[in-house]
Amino acid sequence: MSEISAVIITYNEELFIGKCLASLEGIVDEIIVVDSYSTDSTEEICKKYKVNFIKHEFEGFRDQKNYALQFAKHKHVLSLDADEALSDELRESIKAIHGNWSYDGYMFNRRNNYCGQWIRFSQSYPDRQLRLFRSDKGEWGKLNLHERFILSNGASLGRLKGDLLHWPYASRQDHIDKMIKYSEIGAREYHKAGKKATIFTPYIHFFWGFFRSYIVNLGFLDGYNGYLICSTYAKFCFSKYSQLRQLNLNSKKGK
Repeated sequence: MSEISAVIITYNEELFIGKCLASLEGIVDEIIVVDSYSTDSTEEICKKYKVNFIKHEFEGFRDQKNYALQFAKHKHVLSLDADEALSDELRESIKAIHGNWSYDGYMFNRRNNYCGQWIRFSQSYPDRQLRLFRSDKGEWGKLNLHERFILSNGASLGRLKGDLLHWPYASRQDHIDKMIKYSEIGAREYHKAGKKATIFTPYIHFFWGFFRSYIVNLGFLDGYNGYLICSTYAKFCFSKYSQLRQLNLNSKKGK
């Protein structure tokens, strides 16, 4: 039997953490929650479930998830964000491999909910995620934003049926606020990685970001919410690269 540890990082997730934890019942053998000192009822909700609740200062999404892995008792790990939950079909898919683990990692689709609407297009679906894996076969890598688990060379990868359900924003304003926050983080991460931006770069990414998500990826088929998602994404791209250019200029000036 391949026992599974669920690993979740949290910060003020009282709106969704209950759904997340409830969807794991009967699927995993332990649940690890690493919390960045939430000030809402996240901890109280977690205590209603049998979780190992650990507090740790937030150091970035990638670093926090790698930190959390060390507490998993089992090498087979299901990593979720607090605003995600397993669909019934995905639960059954994971049950089916629980005692018959054939690959080092498994991918499945993530379906995003925006203000009550399940989004079908733009860059929001199928939004494939590698979230079920052997922890000794890779690590969380890339930047500390939009991090992903990277399997080691030679590791095998499978696919599971069913969707990972995702509620990324509590409201339209929450979407805007998070995009502002993420653009700042993204700019700093790109700057640390040595990326450059000219005066034209923000505009190129703004127009291409909107065209790709709204036209190429059919975001217009999701109606008005599809437009909001794609236009906000384009503004996020513009802001991130504008801030990156400013960071580059500050570095040249020695600031």
